[in-house]
Amino acid sequence: MKVQATEVDGRKVYSVRAFNAGIASWLNRLPTLWIEGEVTELRRQQRWASVFFTLKDPEDGACLPVQMPRGQFDALDLNLKEGERVHVFGRAELYEQRGELRLKALTVERYGLGAHLAALERLKVKLAGEGLFAAERKRPLPRFPRLIGLVTGNDAAAKRDVLTHIVQRFPPANVVVAETYVQGPRAPVSIATAIADLCARGADVIVLARGGGSFEDLLPFSDERVVRAVASCPVPVVSAVGHEQDTPLCDLAADVRASTPTAAARLVVPDLAELRERLVRAREALHRGAQRAAERHAQRLAQTHDRLARAPLLALERRRARLDTVHARLGALSPHATLERGYAIVHRGDELVRSPEQVDAGDAIDVRVAEGSFGATVG
Repeated sequence: MKVQATEVDGRKVYSVRAFNAGIASWLNRLPTLWIEGEVTELRRQQRWASVFFTLKDPEDGACLPVQMPRGQFDALDLNLKEGERVHVFGRAELYEQRGELRLKALTVERYGLGAHLAALERLKVKLAGEGLFAAERKRPLPRFPRLIGLVTGNDAAAKRDVLTHIVQRFPPANVVVAETYVQGPRAPVSIATAIADLCARGADVIVLARGGGSFEDLLPFSDERVVRAVASCPVPVVSAVGHEQDTPLCDLAADVRASTPTAAARLVVPDLAELRERLVRAREALHRGAQRAAERHAQRLAQTHDRLARAPLLALERRRARLDTVHARLGALSPHATLERGYAIVHRGDELVRSPEQVDAGDAIDVRVAEGSFGATVG
């Protein structure tokens, strides 16, 4: 739109519309730039096409209205809150209808986010080089922990979730809670101290729990002091910090990472109801095994008893059979053959017959063998 003035009494006079259009046209020629400030008066409605907020200078309170298309703002997924310091990239524009100067934002970043990410990446590489994240360092969790240590914030939902699910799953569990700062500049030292105190009190597993939050809220759990405290802890550590998509450096140093505080509770204690069911099944299996073993032994004992009971009779039968065989063989032989072959001792009355020549026809002789005797007549 071409801005034109009207001649009035020798003056060039612009209408408000023309003036605003001229200023807007001139502002459009300015370059895009980054502006830093605190977020205030954030306004977002589902039916609005744009999101509005105000950038305030924390030094002197100077303000600058900002407008950004809602689709672009939602795609950043920043979850901005009042008072957060941000960097906004955009260009100046004039809302002609009302003559309001504002910044049309193209993107928004939390203040110092890029610097924080770069520092975290350098720290991650450094600690990984020292072996703090190595898989071989990971230790298994105790099956039945005697004392569970819980590091969490005061009155935090994460604390409630962990304690509730531990009690539900395993009522006999003993838990000692170390409430500490979980965000802010004092949090790293407090968390590291709480871990050391729980170890001194005899905890044999420690749960580090915190609910979700912004990138800045979770920064203490990527602090080098906290990461080293987790890595050097003499007992296994379960890290349950943030949501599943969050990965602070303490997750990499911990022995086990839980996606949520609730999942951490399921990891550190067994399910008592499941243990009872397994115990019942094991007892039934032992009973069936013992019963089968007793039945097998009883059957073998009965078989052995039967064999032992029949053994004397069988021995006598076999002995009688052998005697019958010997008698039959000797009975088929003459006394002369018996004497010649030495099968038996022949008696004639009380006289011992030693050779066939001593036996006359018609003599009654007695042939004796080791197992018995029988009479015969020499014919």
